[in-house]
Amino acid sequence: MPRYCFCLQVKPDRMTAYAERHRAVWPEMRQALHDTGWRNYSLFLRGDGLLIGYVEADDLEAARAAMAKTDVNTRWQAEMAEFFTGLDGGPPDAGFQLLDEVFHLDVREGQ
Repeated sequence: MPRYCFCLQVKPDRMTAYAERHRAVWPEMRQALHDTGWRNYSLFLRGDGLLIGYVEADDLEAARAAMAKTDVNTRWQAEMAEFFTGLDGGPPDAGFQLLDEVFHLDVREGQ
């Protein structure tokens, strides 16, 4: 399954609140992510606000498009937008920058 990594910048003064929000992600948001093809999804937050996301999906653009059609995602993105810098008025899920994978250790390759 393809792997994707992305980054965003959380406002340094909002990092604690951002982390708290993610300890209580709405059940319907979690279900929508699952139903639209997001797998093995994780977020990592560095001390200066750099947010790194990792997700596996058969087709990330299709998964993003499917999420964009859900009401729960519209509500979640509207609430989360205040936590980020550099979105130019857009929702966080439209503003993340995909990173290029340059290495992946696949244990099976060496066996």
